[in-house]
Order: sequence, then C-alpha cells, then structure tokens
Amino acid sequence: MSTDLDTTGDPVTAGDRSADGDGDAGRRTGPKRRAVAPGRRTRQPTEVRRRLILEAAVPLVAEKGAGRVGLRDIARAAGVSVGTVTYHFGGVQEILTEAVSMEIDGYYRPLGERMLSRPTAAEGLEVLVEGVFSPETDRHWRLWFDNWAASDDAAPDDRQRRRYEEWADRVAELIRRGCAEGSFACADVTETTTRFNALVDGLALRRLRGAPPLDLDQARAHLRRFLRSELGLEEPEANGVGPGH
Repeated sequence: MSTDLDTTGDPVTAGDRSADGDGDAGRRTGPKRRAVAPGRRTRQPTEVRRRLILEAAVPLVAEKGAGRVGLRDIARAAGVSVGTVTYHFGGVQEILTEAVSMEIDGYYRPLGERMLSRPTAAEGLEVLVEGVFSPETDRHWRLWFDNWAASDDAAPDDRQRRRYEEWADRVAELIRRGCAEGSFACADVTETTTRFNALVDGLALRRLRGAPPLDLDQARAHLRRFLRSELGLEEPEANGVGPGH
C-alpha cells in the first residue's frame, strides 16, 4: 500500500484519510491529499515543525478549553495531517504540556527583563504589577489552568517547574535590589516572593472564573496593597506601588 505525503513531507496515514470523512468507508468531504513530488516537498527541521504545531494549539485552547481540543483540531489549525502531529507528539496532553511550557517562557522571560531593566526597583515593581495582569495575560492564565485541570498529574513537569523557579528568582532579585537601594524593607525575601506568586495565581483563577467578578484594576490593586505591606512602602498619592507613582 502506498503512503502519501503532506506538504511537510511527513506521512499521511490511513487514519488521516478517514479523519475528515463522513464515516462511509473513509469517503472524504474535503479535497484529496496527493503525494508531493520529492522536489516540491518542504522538509522543515523537526523543532520548527514541532513549534508550528504548538503555536497552533495555543489559541485553540484559549478559545475552546483544553478538554475540547483534539488531534484533528490541532492538525487542522497547523495545516498538517494528523499523522504529522502524532509523528512529533505522543498525544494531545503532550502537546498541551509543551504549549504551556512555551507560553510560560514567552510570558515570564520578557516581563522579567522589562522589570529588571528599569532604573529603580520601585519602577520595576510597577512593571511587574502591570505585567502580571494586563489585557494580554488572560490567554496565558486560561491556558495554564485549563492544562492543569485536564492533566491527570497535578504537578507541573520539569520544564514548567524550572521556568517557575526562574521566575521566582527574578522576583526575588527585584526585591533584593529594592532593599539594597533602601526603598524596600523585607525581612524574608523568599517568603515574600512565594506569597506574592501565590496571590497572583489565586487572583488569576478568580478573574477567569468571574465569580465574583474581578477586573484588571482590582487585581492590580490587591497586588499593590500586598506589596506595600510586605515591603514597607508608603501609600502613594496616585496609583502605584511606591513613591512617585
């Protein structure tokens, strides 16, 4: 039996041929895939194809929820066959786990760089508060919580754990910098960092559930009050976490 190839050069399996059919002996409702001539195949490196599939999965989960996304949905969004998806991944859960890791990296790394690049720690703290709750972060939180709820294992995998540890280190670095500058007063930086991240997670979950409703300004206000209490900051005249904000 011959095996067709999709545009990536990966195999199109019998399951792919029947996946889009209406159930009558594999009859297809869409255009038939044809074998691609060797000279016209687009062979991309494995990591590139894996990333394309992951990037296609992220908006699907944000729109439908992790429990409602299947291999066919991901393959269709990525523009590849189901065979290509299963060639690179063991299943939907592996895709979701890696997509979350990719999303965490793309979310926390730039935010950490922005907050640590500010002239003062107090300014960096405001970047932190604005960054963890913004119009763009709802997708991040929805992806994280949906993946956690859909997984049989409540614990994050090693890659996610490392990324969270790196993020905690950056928050702690910002607080220590503020203490060195004389603008923060913190008895236990590690404990304050842990409580801050736990508060962020809890507020994010409440915001996504909407029961009771929590808008961005309210979420940020909770963080600012916590940080003022933990870091000995004065009540600002305007919105902000430190003097001058």
